[in-house]
Amino acid sequence: MVRAGHIEWHVQELGDPELATALLVHGTGAATHSFRGLMPLMARHCRVIAMDLPGHGFTRGAREEDLALPGMARALWQLVETLGVAPALAVGHSAGVAVLLQATLDGGIRPERIVGFNAALEPIRGNALLSPLARLMFSNPLTARMVSFQARLGNMADHLLKATGSRIDEKGRACYAMLLREPAHIHGALGMMANWRLEPLLAHLGALTVPVTLIAAADDPMVPARVSRQAAELIADCTVEILPRGGHLMHEADPQRAVGLIARAAGKDCAASRSVA
Repeated sequence: MVRAGHIEWHVQELGDPELATALLVHGTGAATHSFRGLMPLMARHCRVIAMDLPGHGFTRGAREEDLALPGMARALWQLVETLGVAPALAVGHSAGVAVLLQATLDGGIRPERIVGFNAALEPIRGNALLSPLARLMFSNPLTARMVSFQARLGNMADHLLKATGSRIDEKGRACYAMLLREPAHIHGALGMMANWRLEPLLAHLGALTVPVTLIAAADDPMVPARVSRQAAELIADCTVEILPRGGHLMHEADPQRAVGLIARAAGKDCAASRSVA
C-alpha cells in the first residue's frame, strides 16, 4: 500500500528495480489481477508496476473528481512521482489506455512508448442516457451494496465475462467474482462510468508526441476494433494491429501472446530501454 496525496494505493511490483520500468494500467471494473499473467513474463526483462486505479480493488480514499479522466490521470502521475520512477513503457487496457494518454498529455509521465489493448477511446454509444443513469446509481449509497449482494447470490461474474468475448482462466474468474462482491469496488466503477468524458482527450490527441501502438481484437464485442483505427488517425505517431480473435480481455486470455506483441511494439526488451534512477 502506497500513500500518494489523499489516496491509499494498492500497488504490485515485480522485477529488478535497477531495470527500466513498465507501468501497467487496467480498465474500468478491473484491478491489478488483470495483469496476473503479463507481469511475471515482463518481469524477466524489466521492472513492472501495476496498481488498482482510484475507486477500484484495494485502493482507497478516492474522491469523485478522482474518478473522472483528468482526475484519474493526475492521481496516477502523483503515484508515479511518489514511487520515484520514470516509466519507459506504459501499457494500458481499455479505459486504462485513456488514463495513460491523458497523463502523458498532461506531462505527468513521459514514457518512450504507450501500448494499448482494446483501447476504449470512443464515447459510449447512447452516453446521453447511460451517463445520467450511472450517476444516479452512483449517487445512491444502496446501489453498490445491492449489486454486491446479487453477485454473492448469483453468477454475475460469468455473465460479465461472457460479454467480453474472452476465455480466461479460473483464477481470473475468481478475481472478478471477488471484486463484484465488494461494494467499494462497485461504487468506484459506477463513479468512473458516471464521470467519464473522452471528448476533451480526443480533441488533444494531435498534440501527443509519444509513439503509440494500439492492439485490438476484431471479435471484441465491447470496444470495436475500428475505435483503435479511428484514434490512430488523430495521433501523429501511431501503429495499429488488429488480431482476428481474443475478445476484450485478450491480454488475460493469452498473456504469452500479449507479451510478444508488447515486445514487438517496443522494438526492444524493456531492459534495453533507458535506465531508471
